[in-house]
Amino acid sequence: MKIIQKLSDMIEEEINDAWKYARCYQSYRESDSELAKTFSLLAQAELTHVDMLHSQVVRKIEDYRKREGEPPENMIIIYEYLHQRNIEKVNDVRFILEH
Repeated sequence: MKIIQKLSDMIEEEINDAWKYARCYQSYRESDSELAKTFSLLAQAELTHVDMLHSQVVRKIEDYRKREGEPPENMIIIYEYLHQRNIEKVNDVRFILEH
C-alpha cells in the first residue's frame, strides 16, 4: 500500500526533525534556558505529529484487514521493522528531552 509507505516516510521526517530540535535543546539548556525551552517544545510538537501519522498508519492497516484479510507477510515484516526502529528513535528523543 503506497499510502503506508508515504506515511512512513513522513513519520521518519518528523522523527528526524524532533531529533534535531532535541539536540539543540541539549546544546542550549544550560546557556540559554528560554531558547532551550523553545527547542524542547518544537521537538515535542514533532513527536505529536509522529503520533498523529502513526495512528493513520494503524487505521489504514485495520481498514485493509477488514476489506482484504491479513496483509501480505512481507509487508508486515517491513512495517514491524520500521515501527521498531522508529520507536527506538522516538525513545532517544524523549530521553534527551527528559535529561
